[in-house]
Amino acid sequence: MNIGDYTIGQNKPPFIIAEMSGNHNHSLDRALVIVEAAAEAGAHAIKLQTYTADTITLDVAEGEFFISDEKSLWTGQNLYDLYKQAYTPWEWHEPIMKRAEELGLICFSTPFDETAVDFLESLNVPAYKIASFENNHLPLIRKVAATGKPLIISTGMATIAELDEAVRTARDAGCQNLILLKCTSTYPSTPENSNILTIPHMRELFNCEVGLSDHTLGIGAAVAAVAHGATVIEKHFTLSRVDGGVDSAFSIEPAELKMLVEETERAWQSLGGVVYGPGEAEKKSLMFRRSLYVAEDMKAGDVFTKENLRCVRPGLGLAPKYYEVLMGKRVNRDVKKGMAVEWGMVG
Repeated sequence: MNIGDYTIGQNKPPFIIAEMSGNHNHSLDRALVIVEAAAEAGAHAIKLQTYTADTITLDVAEGEFFISDEKSLWTGQNLYDLYKQAYTPWEWHEPIMKRAEELGLICFSTPFDETAVDFLESLNVPAYKIASFENNHLPLIRKVAATGKPLIISTGMATIAELDEAVRTARDAGCQNLILLKCTSTYPSTPENSNILTIPHMRELFNCEVGLSDHTLGIGAAVAAVAHGATVIEKHFTLSRVDGGVDSAFSIEPAELKMLVEETERAWQSLGGVVYGPGEAEKKSLMFRRSLYVAEDMKAGDVFTKENLRCVRPGLGLAPKYYEVLMGKRVNRDVKKGMAVEWGMVG
């Protein structure tokens, strides 16, 4: 399958998405610099989020609309104010997408309601992403799938039954190109709760491309995901964590994004196939294996002993497995120290 001009599949390097989210800190200039930094680091795509506080929650500052969990990055805020702080103004989408196109980056977005889908369709985005917290929003999935564009769904918190509902809804509504991203919906998440082994299971279960939406610090989980068949990696991206921002604590910086691109591609390159025996590149190294050599000058009729028969490098003599077979056997001619042992000199 393709998103834009990039082919996604196990025969291609992983598709790397830099998620801007709210890391623009309400500056369009900063947003454009984030796009430039993502392109320079080698990412293939930049992703936005399309919502307003009014399309995602209610303007209520108490009860379940107030974040009281002391372990949350956003404790002490209410949902409405948090989303007002984090949202990307809709009028910024076009200049951001234009800058991405100029730099060869694919730009698409996560819509959070039906009006956002209509807006993004007017900008002709090449793909859509459904966030983990919306993977149970079947009307939204149906609306997005009906566009016929490639659809990425993050699977955070979803049970197999819920994922089955989401996938069936998408496919029944016309989605032919689907990607599921293993995701742990904690911010940040940890390697211990990433459960990367779910990725090959999801591929088998839902018969689609799979990847990782990664909220861990560093790139280890992403590399492990590629080693287990992930073809898409999404990471939140910022210019600098010290600049702050709603998602900065679990976002990677430009140097880390560059390393992510390079190391996930190396991980993909290393997969190869199930191969035993010397590969083409290894054949020259065969001569540096151990083999049997004459270790002292010998006269015809002398027998092999542990002093004059050695298992050494290089590997041009008989294999070491014949050491005991040859021990005590006589040579049939004079042989010099350093000669590779061959059957023709025995008996």
